[in-house]
Amino acid sequence: MKLSKRGEYALRALIDFGIAYELGRPLLKIGELVEKERLPVKFLEQILTQLRGAGYIETKRGKAGGYFLAKPPKQISLGQVIRLIDGPLAPISCVSVTAYERCTCPDEAHCGLRMLMLDVRNAIARILDRYVLGDVVDITLRKMRRDGVTIPFMVEKLLGPSVPAHGSPSFVEHFPLGGFLAELEGAKSAGKAPPARKPAAKGKGASKK
Repeated sequence: MKLSKRGEYALRALIDFGIAYELGRPLLKIGELVEKERLPVKFLEQILTQLRGAGYIETKRGKAGGYFLAKPPKQISLGQVIRLIDGPLAPISCVSVTAYERCTCPDEAHCGLRMLMLDVRNAIARILDRYVLGDVVDITLRKMRRDGVTIPFMVEKLLGPSVPAHGSPSFVEHFPLGGFLAELEGAKSAGKAPPARKPAAKGKGASKK
């Protein structure tokens, strides 16, 4: 799996919408997203149209209009968003669950590359299907407040200045420093971790991998 620019911009925009939602200012104008993320406006408009068509965001017309999340961040699966934009998570088609295509290998059952890529697909899906947009938003806001970073979209004027926490964040050796899972461990140790979520049950409505 390789996240495309379209997928990257979609996730960055959704995280911004999620931050605004959590801070009580859910409606954002496209100009605010363009300014914060430094994204090309025409490309962003196309992405927002796709997200709206899939039911992730809605629009409000008029002078005071803009874009907003159509559902709470806790109900938006990261894996589903990436599949919408970039297709199956599997790095090669012969390990995809619902978009399977046989490769040119003469003995698929004993192909070492396929076995390796199967584990890669499962590891990717295990993270992206376990955590939701709300988890990423929670960890992002936690780290920004801890580091004394200005909260975007002028909401800091409503909340007051952020105060950086003393000391270093919790770090677990097998998680990369600065990564989402390392920050999640720090939140757990502070008693503020988002609840663990089980992967969605597989069946007729199972999402693509």
